[in-house]
Amino acid sequence: MEEPLIPVVLMSHTAHIRSHRKPRRSATTSLAVRAGVAGGVLSMAAAGASASASAAETTQTLELPTLTADLAAQVAQSADATQQAAANYELQAERDAAAAAAAKEAKKDLAEAKKKAEAKKKAEEARKAAAEAAVSRSSERTTLSASTTASAPASGSVATVIAFLKAQVGDAYVMGGTGPNAWDCSGLVQAAFKQVGVDLPRVSQDQSMAGTDVSLSNLQVGDILYWGAKGSAYHVGVYIGNGQYLDAANPSKGVVIQDLSGYPATGAVRVL
Repeated sequence: MEEPLIPVVLMSHTAHIRSHRKPRRSATTSLAVRAGVAGGVLSMAAAGASASASAAETTQTLELPTLTADLAAQVAQSADATQQAAANYELQAERDAAAAAAAKEAKKDLAEAKKKAEAKKKAEEARKAAAEAAVSRSSERTTLSASTTASAPASGSVATVIAFLKAQVGDAYVMGGTGPNAWDCSGLVQAAFKQVGVDLPRVSQDQSMAGTDVSLSNLQVGDILYWGAKGSAYHVGVYIGNGQYLDAANPSKGVVIQDLSGYPATGAVRVL
């Protein structure tokens, strides 16, 4: 069998012959593709990051109520603490005021106690002085009968007594004083009558018992006046005439001349 003939076509050496190779992608196209892929990756990464951020934001937003509740609790606790501190300050102020009042009251009580103690001390001293005077009265008591005192010396003796008394005017009064510049009432009377030889008891109680009783409406110069009951008189003086008497009155007055009308005597005795 004969092989078929293949026709041969002669071509010019300048003729263009098409290539049957598979076309290659250009570099630009490759870069574009690669960029596209990278862009996709980046887009996906960005999307992922955005999603993560959104998720985080969503989570944070969900936690806000908890934070707000915690903040409210803290504010409430702070308010409670402030209120408690104010209450404590007020309580402390009340305690301080109470302590100050108690201290003031204690100081007042102390002053009162000191005052009472001083008064008690003075009373005790007065009691002791009275007891000593009683002992002195008992040891120095002199009995003057009416017969020995009824006979009055010459009038010159009365004048001597009055002159002595007036010479002491202005002297001080001192309890228990017997001169020469300080007297108590009975000490002055005793010293005055001693100038004319009449010995009188030392204290007013006994002097009110001496001599002869006389009426206050029939007084003579030189009569002894007494205040208080006879035998328990608490004060004595001497009548000097014209409705006046002389005595060692008290610490504020000393030895003075006074009107009998201003301080009427209880009774009187006559020893001259």
